[in-house]
Amino acid sequence: MVRAPVFFVCTAALLLCAGVAYADSLSPEERAQLEQQLADLENQISANKTQLGQKQTQRQSLERDVSIIDGQIKDAQLAIKQRNLTIKKLTSDIGDKQAAIVVLDGKVAKGQDSIAQMIRRTREIDDTSMVELTLGNSISDIFTEIDEFETVQQALDEAFQVMAAVRDDLSERKAALLDQQQEEQDLKQIQVLQQKSLQQSENDKKTLVTEAKGQESIYQKVIAAQTQTAGEIRAKLFNLRDSGAIPFGKAYEYAKDASSRTGVRPAVILGIIAEESNLGENVGTGNWRVDMHPTRDQPVFAQICAELGLDPDQMKVSKKPWYGWGGAMGPAQFIPSTWVQYESRIADMTGNSPPNPWDSRTAIFATAILMMDNGADSQTRATERLAALRYLAGWANAKKSAYAFYGDDVMNLADKFQKEIDVLEGR
Repeated sequence: MVRAPVFFVCTAALLLCAGVAYADSLSPEERAQLEQQLADLENQISANKTQLGQKQTQRQSLERDVSIIDGQIKDAQLAIKQRNLTIKKLTSDIGDKQAAIVVLDGKVAKGQDSIAQMIRRTREIDDTSMVELTLGNSISDIFTEIDEFETVQQALDEAFQVMAAVRDDLSERKAALLDQQQEEQDLKQIQVLQQKSLQQSENDKKTLVTEAKGQESIYQKVIAAQTQTAGEIRAKLFNLRDSGAIPFGKAYEYAKDASSRTGVRPAVILGIIAEESNLGENVGTGNWRVDMHPTRDQPVFAQICAELGLDPDQMKVSKKPWYGWGGAMGPAQFIPSTWVQYESRIADMTGNSPPNPWDSRTAIFATAILMMDNGADSQTRATERLAALRYLAGWANAKKSAYAFYGDDVMNLADKFQKEIDVLEGR
């Protein structure tokens, strides 16, 4: 009649749940080697950037510009190699977490079965009257039953506490897994973009050398011929993700207005918009019913479209990655649940209520507001670059070296736009 071992078995299983250890998919030696490779690449990238900075301060010449492009190509190659290693490490970590979650899921299910058994046993004892116990058992058996009843009740309380801890652990592991999956997806998007940028740099070098025919005098004439007038700069098209294109002069007008309200440089605002458009070319466009989070974002998206009088089935949103959800809207790439948090501020600044995330002026203001919140209004190169990285990867991942390309690319675009703005402003 001794049934207490049921309790000890199930409690032991639950405790194992809470304290189980998991093996890495990478061995300790492999992980240490990977970390060393990442550190070595970080040093090489830093040294190459220093050389690039020195070259860029020199007088413009064919030799200098070829060296700069060579440095940019080397920088891209090192960054791609570094990011491949980072993705490999992330993939290993994700595999570890997925395996741990599978184990915990199974143990939670077993723990629930054990608790159910204890609950059933408690009810059996509780439903047995003292008369039945007296008639069917000796005095010693009666006291054994009473002791067992109290033991099972205590065990049940302890099991519930352990189960709650296991569930919290499982929830934390799943949240960490989603964060790492998001990081991996962001890095893969940047990788595609940088591969494209690398190819463009190689094409630029080939074009530069071909046009100049290796002669400085010819190169200076080529550079002079490429100088754009203010009219040409205003008229050229500025691409906006999922919203077509507008003249650069109009985009600058919107960015200048947004800058006066937020303190973020117009060139930096346009740099973010341009980089997000470049990412969009590689990621593609999705559909809200398929690519958007069904509970967090779809109802909000439907509401946004209804308020604007738009057909949600006709509106472009970002495509979801291989895991998780997409659904970011317009040139500024806000997801609906984030957009509604900024909606009143955007409406106040633009004078448009409700604000339209696909409208070019509204999107530029939204970008400026978020960049201001990220610290870009300080207007130093370091804070602007960090704000751009926060725009992509959030505050937690912004300083990770594997994301550096996005920040560098935004600042390079900002430099390019600043030169054009200087021409428009007659500087």
